[in-house]
Amino acid sequence: MSAQVTALGKLAALAVLAAVAVGAAPAALAVPSFARQTGMACEACHTVFPELTHFGRVFKANGYILSNVKQVQDVSGKKEELLSLAQTVPLSIMAQVSYSQMKTGVPDLSATAPGVAQNGTAGFPQQLSLFYAGKIAPNFGAFFQITYAQDSGTMGIDNTDLRFADTTLLSDNSPLTYGLSLNNNPTVQDLWNSTPAWGYPFTASNAVVSPLAGTAIDGAFAQDVAGITGYLYWNESLYAELGAYRSAKQGTINQLTGGAGPLDGTASNVMSGFAPYWRAAYEYNWDRHSLEVGVYGAEFRLFPGSGSGAGPPLSGPLNRFSDVAEDVQYQFVGDEHQLTVAGTHIHENMTLDAAFAYGDSANPSNSLNTTRLWATYYYRRKIGGTLAYFSTTGSTDTGLYPATASPGVVGSASGSPDTRGWMAEVNYLPWLNVKISAQYVAYNKFNGGGSNYDGFGRNASDNNTVYLLLWFAY
Repeated sequence: MSAQVTALGKLAALAVLAAVAVGAAPAALAVPSFARQTGMACEACHTVFPELTHFGRVFKANGYILSNVKQVQDVSGKKEELLSLAQTVPLSIMAQVSYSQMKTGVPDLSATAPGVAQNGTAGFPQQLSLFYAGKIAPNFGAFFQITYAQDSGTMGIDNTDLRFADTTLLSDNSPLTYGLSLNNNPTVQDLWNSTPAWGYPFTASNAVVSPLAGTAIDGAFAQDVAGITGYLYWNESLYAELGAYRSAKQGTINQLTGGAGPLDGTASNVMSGFAPYWRAAYEYNWDRHSLEVGVYGAEFRLFPGSGSGAGPPLSGPLNRFSDVAEDVQYQFVGDEHQLTVAGTHIHENMTLDAAFAYGDSANPSNSLNTTRLWATYYYRRKIGGTLAYFSTTGSTDTGLYPATASPGVVGSASGSPDTRGWMAEVNYLPWLNVKISAQYVAYNKFNGGGSNYDGFGRNASDNNTVYLLLWFAY
């Protein structure tokens, strides 16, 4: 059993070099704190939570500060606003209760009782979050989330976005919103639901077999970085953003100081300097329709380090991940019908000087491509569903995407990261803040193969998953 566990641990470390991480399921963006603060129902900012409408995007760009709550205020002798503090604290809770089951169970790793692990996992809760979401001070607001996660069994910081924002009128009377975002997940500050942090699937099971590969910008650094970005939003249409991120790993202790830092070679995948991030998008609105097209990207230069303390120090060769992506989003928001069609394509170039030098990669450079497309429809915000397609393709690399000793399941017999499939979801909302969902994920290919992808007889379709969810916020 120990040999199996060691092999699986090594595989996980190598997979991180390719994608840094597959990324956790996105957490909720829609919280009743905003409804309490603004005095408006959820449908003002959302089609169905957590997807934003145009008004919701403008609200976010302006720093979450629009308020209809009585304030405790103070002004200076020059009529400068010194304090604007809501009498009602904008707090919310969110919970997800779920049940997941794969088509075929995974092997039981117990040495004394080999067989098949329990197929079917209840999450009660899968996730429980506390939010502070709303205005803090004039021109300063926050979306701050602390989450209990079933898979870790711990509380921790989740998606967080602190914003300063203001708006001015230009000479042609068009509004220009400008601001700064301090956040912990590249794209969490984005206004559209077509980029990774808030894109579909909005939630997913955490009790399934995950593919080996994912691009770095696709949730790999969620909650493990701190970044500041500046943005301009002209006429509620043209958006531009530029910023940088630095490693801010959670739960990492320096062995010399006994504290949270500084990071050293015992930590894995530490950024060298700052990782640049950029974003540009244009949205056109007419009647009840909106259409957005955009591009975004980042470059991450990483020292591989080692979580065990036996790896290279934070110097020498680096692994570099350069991501460039395109996204599109169409929305129709009517009284009876709500329709969204969206997607993103991410292309990643990897220069693996460190991984190749240390024997963790068979190639000195690789590429990876991720595509996600989905369409969502709701009738009266009560009954709806989503159909989605996903695909990951990339260079074959037996070092980066290795096979495993028996049992396989999470490995790739071919050394290929290729994974593709479909997702279908139906939803019922008895109330605007309560969602009941049934989701099915079907794989045509998994870790490079449709059949016997792991070399031990497991097929891609064996990882097909039924996921049932009760999701509510208050």
